Amino acid sequence: MPTTAAQLLAERLGLTDDEILRVLDADPLSVIVGELEHKPQLALLLTLTAEPAEQVGLPTLHRWMRTSGPAGRPVELLTARRFGEFEDALATLRDRGLVIRKSS
Repeated sequence: MPTTAAQLLAERLGLTDDEILRVLDADPLSVIVGELEHKPQLALLLTLTAEPAEQVGLPTLHRWMRTSGPAGRPVELLTARRFGEFEDALATLRDRGLVIRKSS
């Protein structure tokens, strides 16, 4: 079975099945059969995340998705469909890398 764009995005960002459904505002069957290729946010997110995935690698990108940053946890921005803020968080990752601070 070929990998759909939604599956590729989920794998790239380390998203659970429920998370990718929330991001794409879709039902499971639509994801399985690949009926989401027309959704503009899918193509946009694949484009926005391609370079960071290549630069930092998938394990780091997965960790970054669940690490709290200046704007919150990227996975929460994405599942809330706050795409502009997610794009800003990606820019911060690109500019600063993954920064983890020890809590005081």
